[in-house]
Amino acid sequence: MNKNKKTVPMIMERKHSSKKIVALTAYDYSFARLLDTTDLDIILVGDSLAMVSLGHETTLPVTMDEMIIHVRSVNRGSHNALLVADMPFMSYQVSDEQAITNAGRFIQEAGAQAVKVEGGARMAGRIKALTDADIPVMGHIGLTPQSVNKLGGYRVQGKNYKDARQIKQDARKLQEAGVFSIVLEGIPDDLAGEITQEVRVPTIGIGAGVQCNGQILVLHDLLGLGMDSSPKFVKQYANLGDEVQRAVGNYIQEVRGEYFPDEEHSYKSKTHKLKSVSDAH
Repeated sequence: MNKNKKTVPMIMERKHSSKKIVALTAYDYSFARLLDTTDLDIILVGDSLAMVSLGHETTLPVTMDEMIIHVRSVNRGSHNALLVADMPFMSYQVSDEQAITNAGRFIQEAGAQAVKVEGGARMAGRIKALTDADIPVMGHIGLTPQSVNKLGGYRVQGKNYKDARQIKQDARKLQEAGVFSIVLEGIPDDLAGEITQEVRVPTIGIGAGVQCNGQILVLHDLLGLGMDSSPKFVKQYANLGDEVQRAVGNYIQEVRGEYFPDEEHSYKSKTHKLKSVSDAH
């Protein structure tokens, strides 16, 4: 194994470190290679690829086979960050056997080191079955996108006492089930801070404030490649969408104006003039 490769124990040790965990999503080989040149801790091949890469309106339609293809692709380009595969909708809900089989595919066929599973106390037994099978699991509570229909949309969770208490209980149950970290999505920052203080495993926030042990964002949101408006919690560090449009616009203009290809971008024959077919006879 690459000596620089981040591991599950390394991520867990960050709970007691002042160095924040930094995670991003990636969905293909090219972006994985770029991220591999940085000091990123975790790459999550998120089921968000349903929306980002496949054009669906939610994460729900993406399949195991589609996820496997993308995790394999990212694995070929990523050699340093911990690689986590997102368990897609209906790949683990039916039974422990189904969950172990599908999670095992991510590890065995696609090269992931861990999987991420949405759900709190109600999924704790399923997650324990995975960890008992020596499959590392990253938990995910708060705003869980696979529950978008039940939640009635992508709304901040835990804003009242009852819901906040349930999310706290979810975190404790996930810890007992053996997760190595917990993603806290779309919850108030003070609630995220309380959970981070109470649990023994690292918390990774997305729309959960500054008190978590780490942060994760969707790569395309960070780079300004999203086609729609971003959530409030997203900070855009570049606007590559505009750059892509500008570059493609310039290409179209130069091809139609016959400025490209030019001599610099064309091959030349070694002889000054090729013989015609008639000259050869």
